[in-house]
Amino acid sequence: MQVVIHHNPDCGTSRNVLAIIEAAGYRPTVIEYLKVGWTRPQLEGLFASAGLTPRAALRTSKSPAEQLGLLDPAVTNDALLDAMVAHPVLVNRPIVCTAKGVRLCRPSELVLDLLDRLPPGPLAKEDGQLLIDAEGKRVG
Repeated sequence: MQVVIHHNPDCGTSRNVLAIIEAAGYRPTVIEYLKVGWTRPQLEGLFASAGLTPRAALRTSKSPAEQLGLLDPAVTNDALLDAMVAHPVLVNRPIVCTAKGVRLCRPSELVLDLLDRLPPGPLAKEDGQLLIDAEGKRVG
């Protein structure tokens, strides 16, 4: 199964998701969207597949969303998409695509629903939170 992750290596959640994918034995296609940017059709397709609106995918912390006036509920989806193309950091991450679907994987354990196989356990996030126990079963 092909796995694609829209990744920011500076984000702990994104690093956790990538580590989970790799621990499950996948060699994902990693797209560092802060380097390559987004296109409007790409965002529209990802959001539609994930069942997200641009507002739901907007990163509001550690981004220029507030400074750009994007937190105002009157800002349209078109304006949000334009801003996301101009400022890739405005898109929340990581977004993962597999044959099982597309999802914004926050919290990181949501990626497990997109994989055909689980990583062997035990497996924990960077913060030590256990995701897969020693018997290979999901925790929580």
